[in-house]
Amino acid sequence: MAQKQATRTNQAITLKGSTALVTEFFEYSVNSILYQRGVYPSDDFRMVKKYGLPMLVTADESLKEYLQTILAQVHEWLLTSSITRLVLAIKSIETDETLERWQFDIQTETPSTPVPNPVPVPAVPGEKSGTRPGKRKEKTEHDVQGEIREIMKQITSSVTFLPILEEECTFTLLAYTNDSPDVAIPATWGDADPHLIDRGQVEQVRLRSFSTNVHLLEAMVAYRVGE
Repeated sequence: MAQKQATRTNQAITLKGSTALVTEFFEYSVNSILYQRGVYPSDDFRMVKKYGLPMLVTADESLKEYLQTILAQVHEWLLTSSITRLVLAIKSIETDETLERWQFDIQTETPSTPVPNPVPVPAVPGEKSGTRPGKRKEKTEHDVQGEIREIMKQITSSVTFLPILEEECTFTLLAYTNDSPDVAIPATWGDADPHLIDRGQVEQVRLRSFSTNVHLLEAMVAYRVGE
């Protein structure tokens, strides 16, 4: 079994494999944010190991069902290159104001065109002549999981710089799709407020990114600061 796993994680990533990796990342990152930011009680979470790290995932059945429904649709949009952004907005229950906005931008990458025959390039004075590189090195699942692990560490450490959420909060997940008329939008989904934080009351922190040869994902968190 271990040998099969090693073989699988050392293979280059396909669209289907990349979609599974990105969807899985969303599942664990959303769970981690909800736990770290105290949106749900800590007793509602259980510990698992993922990406070589201890991760916390919800044990609340209604929340699990909600997240799985959202992620199933995100998975479909990733397969068709229809989704461009996923946002997790944390809001105050009392005021309905957005306190934090976790944003994950998604790009579908076009593989580099390989150069059939390496072409010599002029040498820089004092250096040896080289060749123009051909096709870029394909990433494996192991490579990608290493990059994801660094983002997860940042999410966990976010409590060191984000303001304490002292009020009861809820959250909303927003998906942004491209303008193509071919994008299928389920009837249960509709237009929504972007839940932006007012300019002048917002700070932003950019997190690490990761790529899979097929998808590039960049993350950031915006949070409300005092007036």
